Amino acid sequence: MENNNNEQEPKRDPQDKPPYNRGPQNNNRQPNNRPPIPPLGSMKNKIGLIVVGVLFLSLLFFPIGDMGSSVDYSVFRNEVSSGRVESVVIEGGRNITYSTKSGARKTTKLPLPDDKLMDELLDRGVSVTGKDPSVNFFDIVLAFLPLILMFGLWMYMIRRMQGGGNGAATFGKSRAKEYQDDGVKITFKDVAGQKEAKFELEEVVDFLKNPKKFTKIGAKIPRGVLLVGMPGTGKTLLAKAVAGEAGVSFFHISGSDFVEMFVGVGASRVRDLFGKARQNSPCIIFIDELDAVGRVRGSGIGGGNDEREQTLNQMLVEMDGFDKTDEVIIIAATNRPDVLDPALMRPGRFDRQVVVDMPDVDEREAILKIHGAKIKAGSSVDYNRIARATPGNSGADLANLVNEAALLAARKGSLTVEMIHFEDARDKLLLGLARKSKVQTDEERYKTAYHEAGHALLYYHLKNVDPLHKVTIVPRGRALGVAYSLPEKDTYSYASGWLEDRIKVAMGGYVAERLIYGETTTGVASDIQAASDIARKMVTELGMSDLGFVSFGRGEEPIFIGREIATHKDYSDETATRIDLEVEKIITRCMSETTDILTTNKDQLKKIADGLMERETLSDNDIRELLGLELRETSVATLVSPDEKASTHKVESDEDIDTNDEDQTEVMAHMGEVKTEESDDKPHGTSSYSGEE
Repeated sequence: MENNNNEQEPKRDPQDKPPYNRGPQNNNRQPNNRPPIPPLGSMKNKIGLIVVGVLFLSLLFFPIGDMGSSVDYSVFRNEVSSGRVESVVIEGGRNITYSTKSGARKTTKLPLPDDKLMDELLDRGVSVTGKDPSVNFFDIVLAFLPLILMFGLWMYMIRRMQGGGNGAATFGKSRAKEYQDDGVKITFKDVAGQKEAKFELEEVVDFLKNPKKFTKIGAKIPRGVLLVGMPGTGKTLLAKAVAGEAGVSFFHISGSDFVEMFVGVGASRVRDLFGKARQNSPCIIFIDELDAVGRVRGSGIGGGNDEREQTLNQMLVEMDGFDKTDEVIIIAATNRPDVLDPALMRPGRFDRQVVVDMPDVDEREAILKIHGAKIKAGSSVDYNRIARATPGNSGADLANLVNEAALLAARKGSLTVEMIHFEDARDKLLLGLARKSKVQTDEERYKTAYHEAGHALLYYHLKNVDPLHKVTIVPRGRALGVAYSLPEKDTYSYASGWLEDRIKVAMGGYVAERLIYGETTTGVASDIQAASDIARKMVTELGMSDLGFVSFGRGEEPIFIGREIATHKDYSDETATRIDLEVEKIITRCMSETTDILTTNKDQLKKIADGLMERETLSDNDIRELLGLELRETSVATLVSPDEKASTHKVESDEDIDTNDEDQTEVMAHMGEVKTEESDDKPHGTSSYSGEE
C-alpha cells in the first residue's frame, strides 16, 4: 500500500461538496428500512436464552401434574402381596401408578417383564387399568429439537443476508470498500511530484467530469489504467486523487480479496463489484496489487490455480462488458507488470500504463517537507540537503526516515529534531542497528579493520567510484564492519568502468587480508559473490566483453511466477565455456589492479586500519586527514559537518543500544538502498565484512 508516501496535509473547505459523492443515483432504488439485526451477544438475546433455559429445566425436573411419590418396584410387590393396593394403572407396559387403600398415590417402573404380576393383581381383586403411553412436552421438544435448530439457523442466515452482514450468505459478495474521508478531499495538489503521472491521469478526470465532451464525437476513454511503480511511490494516493478531482465514488479492493479456497467465490465477487460500480456510475474501481489475481494463467508447476484463473476470466469478461455510456473507470496498481496475463493488457482492458517513478531530488525535498511538517524540526534541519543525500529513496522511505529521526530525538531527550538525528537515522536504516556491546578480541577487530581499510583505500585510487561516505568496524545489523559510499547525484545508468571499479572495491577486503595475514577469512564470501555476479552480468546481459552485442540465457524467475519452469539455455556448451573465460578475464584483470594498488600503498592501508582501531568509525575527511590528502568540502552525503557536530549539543549515538544478534551478512547499499546476501544481484556501493559463516 502506498497511501501516505507523498501525501500533503489536505485542507478542509466548507464550501466543497463531499469528495466522493456518488454522482447520478438510481432513484428507483428503495432505502433499506429493515430493522438492525441484534448481535448474538446482545442483552435481549441473553435474557431470552435464560428464560428458555429456566422453562426447559422446570419441565425436566418438575413435571406437570400430581404424579405421586416414586417407590421401588420391590416395595410395590410387597404392598400387592400384603393386600394394601386398591387400584393399579399400567401406562405403556412399564410405568405403574397405584393407589393404596389408605389413599396414598405412588409410582414405580417395571424393570423387567413380570408374567406373575397380572395374575396376582387379579387374585387379590385389585382394579387394573391399562393406558397408552402419554406424550409430555419434554418428549415433543426433544423430538423436534433438530428441526427447530435447523430452522433457526436458516432464518438467521436469511436475516444476515438481507441485512448485508459478513456471514456465510455474503461469502460471494464483493469486499470492496467505498472510500470516505469525511470531507477531506485528496487532489493532485496533495501529491508531491509525479508530474508526468498526473498529466496522464488528468484525461481520466476530464472524462469523469465531462463525459459528453468525449462521447459526442465517438471517442472512447481507456477503460483500464494500470499504475506501475516500485513499492512506496504513491500509486494508491494517485488513485484517490483522481477520485477526489473528479468528485465520484471510489471503490477500493485488493487483488487478494477476490481469491478464496472455494472455486467460484472470486468470480462471484467480481460480478458483485462491477454490479455495484454500474449502480453508482460514474465511479472509479481501484484494485491494489493486481498481480495477486491477474497473474499469467497456467504458470507454475502443475498448471494454474483454478480459483484464481476463474476470477481472472470473470474480470476479463466484465471489463469487456462495459457499454460506451458506462462511466466506470478501472484503476489498478502493481509493481510486477511483467507477470500479468497478456489478455489483461490488451486494448480495451488495461490498455494504458502510467509509470509512477522514484522521486527526483526536487520531489524528495517536497515529500520531506510534507512529512517534516508533522514533527518539531529544529532550525538546523535542511530538507534540500537531506533530499540530495537520499537518492533512490521512495516516498515511503523518506517518511520512514523522518519518523526514525523523530524517534531518535525523543529517545535522547531532545525537544526538537535536528540534522544529527537525521544522520543517525539514515545510518540506522541503511546499515542496521549498531552493536557496540558485541564482544570481540583485538585480533578479530584488527582483521575487520584491515578488511574494511582495504575497501576504503580503493575509493581514493579509483576514478569511477562514488565518494566514500563512512567506514566503521562497529558491528551493524548482521555485518561486523562496513565501508560504504553514497552518490552525489541521481544516476540512472552505469558505464563498464564504474562496474569494474565496483568489482575492485569488493575485492579490497580479500586482497588486504592476503597481503597482511597471508590468508583470508570467511568474511570475504559475500564480496566474492557480489563481484562474480557483476562480472557475469557484464558478459551475459550487458555486452561488456569480447563476446560483443549479444545476450545469453533468459533471466531466472521463481517457478510460481515464471513462464518457464527452468532457465532456457539458448547457447551451446562451447559458448558457455567462452562466457566462463570472459568472466574469468574480468575478475583476473580487476584482481591484478587491486593487488597492485594495495601493495603499493600498504603504508596507507595500515594508517586506515590503525585509525579504525582507535576511533572505530572514520568519515571521508577523517581518512583524508590520515593520508595527508586535501580535505573536501562537506559532501552531499554528509548531513552534519564536523563543525556542526561540534556546535551541536552532545547526543548519544544509537550505537550504545545493546543487541544480542549474532548473525552477520554482506550489506550492499547504493543510492540509499540496503541490500543483503538474499537481495537481488544488482551492483551497489557498499562493502562489508562478515567474520562468520
